[in-house]
Amino acid sequence: MPTDLQLADSAWTDAAIKFGNSAGAIAGFLGILLAVFFAAGRAGGRFTRPLAIAVMLGPAVLLLVVGLVVPLVRTVFLSLHNDDSTRFVGGRNYGWALTTSNIQDVLLTTLLWLLVAPLVATGLGLVLALLVDRMKGQAVYKALLFMPMAISLVGASIIWKFVYEARDPSQPQVGLLSRLAIGLGWHHPPNWILSQPLNTFLLMVVMVWVQTGFAMVVLSAAIKAIPDEITEAARLDGASGFRLFRSVTVPMIRTTVVVVLTTVMITTLKAFDIVRTMTGGNFGTQVLANEMYSQSFVQSNYGRGSALAVILFLAVMPLVAYNILQLRKERAVR
Repeated sequence: MPTDLQLADSAWTDAAIKFGNSAGAIAGFLGILLAVFFAAGRAGGRFTRPLAIAVMLGPAVLLLVVGLVVPLVRTVFLSLHNDDSTRFVGGRNYGWALTTSNIQDVLLTTLLWLLVAPLVATGLGLVLALLVDRMKGQAVYKALLFMPMAISLVGASIIWKFVYEARDPSQPQVGLLSRLAIGLGWHHPPNWILSQPLNTFLLMVVMVWVQTGFAMVVLSAAIKAIPDEITEAARLDGASGFRLFRSVTVPMIRTTVVVVLTTVMITTLKAFDIVRTMTGGNFGTQVLANEMYSQSFVQSNYGRGSALAVILFLAVMPLVAYNILQLRKERAVR
């Protein structure tokens, strides 16, 4: 039986081998790039422009093909086969995803996330942008509000898991929410994570907490970019307060609001970390991304997991395309 010292030596050896392999791969990639750049610098004549284009776009295209196109094709291939990819089943996995009641509930929960979390995060970000811009030392407040963006979704989920921690009222309360509820006179607060459908909305709070700072910073920049002449003209016409906000501010930043909203929707649609960390998809909180993971890597059904991945990809693509169109329109106006 190996001793602890032998196990430690083996672990260090494995780590050293993996580190060496990674370092070798990075060094090889950098060497290839240096060779290509050297060849491009020595080229001349009619080959200069095509070679420059190839040098600039080649690595990006290669990484795009290896990191996105090939996995996408393989995922579609797996989605058309059975659980261990030994038999072609056509669209049976997609039929299972769209007709099974359990997966339909997952899709409805994902749709609920998509409708609630982005709207709340964007709306709250807009309100905070308007309020913070009128305060002294706004940079400090913006930094504090933006700070959750620097925390990973797993870290944010662990923080909020402690906030939602529930114990018997006779015991000392660790969870902030339960402590506040008891302090306000609610003697028997529920177990927040187990209470359906409240737990789904409590999980959304984590996404809102993380994304609100992003929405606030972007929308604040858009508001400050509104020309002073337009605002002054509206004030001379008698607009002020909410009327000024509705008639001038919102129309002028509409494109930015849409871009922020769709960006948060894309992040929300791919929500995995929060659900996986806080509930594991149990207690009625399962979403599409976590169900995809469960089917593929917990139940080892790669056909169904790949079908869910393709559905998720198809759901994200219209949002990405719409976002790109809005950005192009904004650049055309400028």
